[in-house]
Amino acid sequence: MSSNATFAGPGFSVGKTTSGIPEAMSIYINQLVYDLRRRGNDVIALSLGEAFFDIPMFDFRKLDVDKSYHYSDSQGIPGLRRKIASYYKEHYGASIDPDKELIITAGSKIGIFMSMRAVAEAGDEILIHEPAWVSYQEQARLIGAVPRFIPYDAPVEKFADYLTPRTRLVIINNPNNPAGRIYERGELEMLAKICAARGVYVMVDEAYSDFLVDRKFVSMASVVPDKRGVIVVNSLSKNMGMSGWRVGYLVTHADLLPHLLKINQHLITCAPSILLYYLEKYFEKIVDITLPQVRQVVEKRERIRREMDRIGMHYLPGSSTFYFFVSIENFPGTDMDLALALLVYHGIAVVPGGAYGASTQRFVRVSVGTESDERIVEALGIIRSMTCANDFDRPGLYDSMARLGLKMPTVPARSG
Repeated sequence: MSSNATFAGPGFSVGKTTSGIPEAMSIYINQLVYDLRRRGNDVIALSLGEAFFDIPMFDFRKLDVDKSYHYSDSQGIPGLRRKIASYYKEHYGASIDPDKELIITAGSKIGIFMSMRAVAEAGDEILIHEPAWVSYQEQARLIGAVPRFIPYDAPVEKFADYLTPRTRLVIINNPNNPAGRIYERGELEMLAKICAARGVYVMVDEAYSDFLVDRKFVSMASVVPDKRGVIVVNSLSKNMGMSGWRVGYLVTHADLLPHLLKINQHLITCAPSILLYYLEKYFEKIVDITLPQVRQVVEKRERIRREMDRIGMHYLPGSSTFYFFVSIENFPGTDMDLALALLVYHGIAVVPGGAYGASTQRFVRVSVGTESDERIVEALGIIRSMTCANDFDRPGLYDSMARLGLKMPTVPARSG
């Protein structure tokens, strides 16, 4: 039969759940950045969700490479689990049983998905506090759950007003991407109490847990020591600047962990073995190298905050991470219009605020993790002037994008 043969049939389709999910807006913007840079354009990237650390490559030859070529523990190798548990105890005062309460995953994203899959069914509700990282709501939709939202300005004591009989999980990001908001111990205690009274799980994404320089981070694993009804998510991506290695972990009650492990076994088997052995051997050295650089990033954030105050920019309160959630003031277009205009006309990349919640569509996310102070300050001046503009030519912007051959946004930025 010819290799060019075609077959008659009814045609092929994609499932409604997948086809109805928009692409991640931050990744869409960053792809435009990559496209422009490949053409030789200089772009000030204030859209990247990471900070670039200077991390040496330690000697892989000191590892058992033959063992690393093969599967390892689906829960994560015991030595690395012990080191992560020890880190949480030393730095956050949280006691974790590395054998019964901790599982290592291939990045925290899959851990979040696994957690939703373990505690929620199709039609259940997952409640998310805005501004919310872009994948929470779409992962909820992928399991057939219904994402619902708490506005960014709602205090924790009001969260109970948003719970319904169908709510199975509440998600917060502490410290918050993109606002830098830190939930205090009293707020975490209140949230845990509100949810426990209803039998609702609390997931706390602690991916930026080390980005505090003036206080000790309060982990939900220390607020609820037995971890019943609590899922803590973390990774090496932000705190250690190793986003490309895709190593994350979950901490939860011993009764829930076996169910997460079953899902992990069926989805990925185990996180990459050679990386786990590498991290087990060099964990302390990596921490010693990266923690001072985390401090430098937060100090840089403070310098940028002072500059924003000086030029009269407004942003949501917060003191952690390497982001700001900046108000677009009276800009006559949408947050997407502003983000695209900044990129096309000025070579400045930011992420539309609507990607992080329906209540935050008059903001953009500005990341200060990868560019120099000088370039960030230059970009802020331009952003400030654009938010004061009196008019905006949307057709002209889209014509400019077409001439540049840039992909248009195919789906409006939905909360996520």
